[in-house]
Amino acid sequence: MIGKFTEAQLPAVEECVIGPMLEWRACETPDKVLAVFEDGQTWTYTQALDLVRQTAGGLRDLGVKQGDYVNVWMPNGADAVRIWLAINYLGAIYVPINLAYRGGILEHVIANGQARLMLADGALIDRLESVGRARLSDLVVFGEASVALPGVTFHDPAVLLAAEPVTVPADVAPWDVQMVIYTSGTTGPSKGVLMTYLHAMSSVEQPFGYIDAEDRVLIALPLFHISGAGAVILALYKGASFSMVGAFSTSEFWPVVRRTQSTTLVLLGVMATFLAKQEPSPSDRDHTLRSVMMVPLTEEADAFSRRFGVDVYTCFNMTEISSPLISDANPSPIASCGRPRPGVEVRIVDANDCEVADGQVGELIIRTDRPWSMTIGYLQDAEATARAWRNGWFHTGDAFKRDAQGAYFFVDRFKDAIRRRGENISSFEVENEVCAHPAVKEAAAVAAPSEVGEDEVLVVVAPAEGQTIDPKALIEFLIPRMARFMVPRYVRVVPNLPKTPTQKVEKHLLRAQGVTDDTFDRQAAGIELPR
Repeated sequence: MIGKFTEAQLPAVEECVIGPMLEWRACETPDKVLAVFEDGQTWTYTQALDLVRQTAGGLRDLGVKQGDYVNVWMPNGADAVRIWLAINYLGAIYVPINLAYRGGILEHVIANGQARLMLADGALIDRLESVGRARLSDLVVFGEASVALPGVTFHDPAVLLAAEPVTVPADVAPWDVQMVIYTSGTTGPSKGVLMTYLHAMSSVEQPFGYIDAEDRVLIALPLFHISGAGAVILALYKGASFSMVGAFSTSEFWPVVRRTQSTTLVLLGVMATFLAKQEPSPSDRDHTLRSVMMVPLTEEADAFSRRFGVDVYTCFNMTEISSPLISDANPSPIASCGRPRPGVEVRIVDANDCEVADGQVGELIIRTDRPWSMTIGYLQDAEATARAWRNGWFHTGDAFKRDAQGAYFFVDRFKDAIRRRGENISSFEVENEVCAHPAVKEAAAVAAPSEVGEDEVLVVVAPAEGQTIDPKALIEFLIPRMARFMVPRYVRVVPNLPKTPTQKVEKHLLRAQGVTDDTFDRQAAGIELPR
């Protein structure tokens, strides 16, 4: 027994705690490549361990101790990775900050974590001048800083590599907090999700069971997002390697895959759609990619698999949980999120947490049988923690349904649902149909006010490269494909949808903008819907 848990319930420490895991890998495969970066740097496991130990020494000399929160506000790259791993090597807690944050949300995150030390890109520092900085007293700046901050001591990043290395990792347990990842904050202030080492490892352990030590995971998502951070953990956990770029680029995607010899990655949101809508090329299969995790599983999945010669997988996850729904290769039915993985209980419930029947829509709630493998709560937000964990289950806030064969389907975020003429409409389902039009690169469906109460459906669309979108033709395309009450009344065409750095569409901005002067109105145009 370990405390109240048996050995069978807990992983070996080196399998999920960063310090021992890196030591173990460097001992077992010292010369194997761990990381390939956009700037050409390559690390073996031994080189990575040496850099992490050295950086840990620098952080120690700056006063970082086990259990401290440390803010990291840096783009993807070698510096960001070694700093993160060094923070965990010391047993401190990694707190990455979204690169888009400024103003009130930046002030909130800094105050919430109460970190004394921040490591940041110099191009971002001027945003700190106009916000409250809580306990922040020391700042390691990578690049030139354009401002001085009263009460804050600036440090050159060279100090991180000039100290005596730390050679023994902190005594950290799987249930200790490894990192704090902030949610998007679309329904209120961003919440800091407390992730234990076991929680982080559990997020990648089973959904990526198809990956082995020969794989190289391409990271095109930021480290302040669980999909970006999780890919680093996945590579370490599998004894594999990763390649890293600053951001996803449709035009550069396949050249990056070929150059870095990457074999797998997560395609989140519209990334797969963007790739699928590129013109077919004779080189479509001239690459090293073997598999993709496509979230969500779109209608293009089968065609994507055949065209590019890759296996497609899917799952459902959010920062607070640990991938409770997963799939086998090339799953069906399309649009499914998979089925519950071993070790989790999943229910779909009504507002009173009573289970609904198959085919009915309700909220997805979750719990696991392994301790510490989901979030232990939100940093300094007991009320939000209690609300999410009511009745002993974590409440996702997502509307789901299950079919008679046990497959689970995402319907919508409850906050994004649209209600029109007494009918509940899934924005997700509307967007899927709109994106089936060959001229549409991406789409977002939001509620717009109706003169007769409830909502009208507004879709905001961006054209595929070299295409133009005729709103009237788009409506005519949708009419035979959709229930009458789902057909959008309004269509607005924009060059690109507003998105967060993690490629999530900022629907709150589109809702706030509403029906603009350039928005097409199906009703005003006299387009009749069939009865």
